[in-house]
Amino acid sequence: MNEPLALGGGAGLWRGPQAPRIAVVIPCYRAAAMVLAVIRAVPGEVERIYVVDDACPDGTAALIADAIADPRIALLRNPKNLGVGGAVKRGYRAAMTDGADIVVKLDGDGQMDPSFIPRLVAPIAAGEADYAKGNRFARRHLMPAAAAGGRRMPALRRVGNSLASFFHKGVTGQWGVIDPANGYTAIHRGALEAIDLEAASDCYFFETDMLFQLGLAGAVVKDVPLPAHYAGEVSSLKVRNVATRFPGLALHRFLKRIALRYFLDDFNVASMQMLVGLPLLLIGTALGFYHWLGALESGVAASAGTVMFAALPIILGFQLLLAAVSYDVASRPAAPLSRRPPGE
Repeated sequence: MNEPLALGGGAGLWRGPQAPRIAVVIPCYRAAAMVLAVIRAVPGEVERIYVVDDACPDGTAALIADAIADPRIALLRNPKNLGVGGAVKRGYRAAMTDGADIVVKLDGDGQMDPSFIPRLVAPIAAGEADYAKGNRFARRHLMPAAAAGGRRMPALRRVGNSLASFFHKGVTGQWGVIDPANGYTAIHRGALEAIDLEAASDCYFFETDMLFQLGLAGAVVKDVPLPAHYAGEVSSLKVRNVATRFPGLALHRFLKRIALRYFLDDFNVASMQMLVGLPLLLIGTALGFYHWLGALESGVAASAGTVMFAALPIILGFQLLLAAVSYDVASRPAAPLSRRPPGE
């Protein structure tokens, strides 16, 4: 076995012929202020750095070409702005063409510390996961020492991300992921080949879509405690766009996941629980509402039997759906795609 090589992130990679070929993809849009420092901090164990200028008005690609003479850098320019997902997908495709084994997605705004790349890719290099995702909400004693400068996630943003995480879990089925919106990720080549990358969203929904696609492929996703740094940078994400587009995209992915996972690709006990539980819940709710309106119009309270007639299907339906959710939570894959026999 190759000896572990200690690196700045506190994790180990392997020397010798079994060492994974690591590539980094940096999508750039209005990140000129920080991207040079980010690129310079990428550790030497990374073989290739794909910087994707997503039609950035700051001319990020030209700035990098003039300021940094690093042979690892490949500058990719999108003729029009595709969004973070479109930029990352182009970087992924280039990395796969060049034979990368593990591809890290690293934003160029300085929130993510490149020195933690070895820590992020370690579960994948060790064959424990197909996809690793930074977790900003881990307990302090699990976090590596943060780099100097910057500050922790603002309290309001932390609360919002925590509340949104449960919503993401239900949509993607990735119940074990604590920080699903985190963009500091690493993915195994086999996982990229197993998912429908082109179907992943080009916009800000990309991170959620990746978890959705990986869930359909049965990939193992693992959290890695990593701090992020916030120093007053301005996000290009528009709240109005999120509020108008995100719910529809999320509902579509949720319904597609349920249809594929429990009715088209498989049929199991949770499928039966949903088939019986949802109609019971809807029927009980409709009956209860009907009798409640009748009682209001007549001024006569509904009898105990009438109340139970409506309440019983609601209770049974809710219990069956809760059992289906429990099944969904418990049915996470155990072995990464790279360690499963061919055809499994």
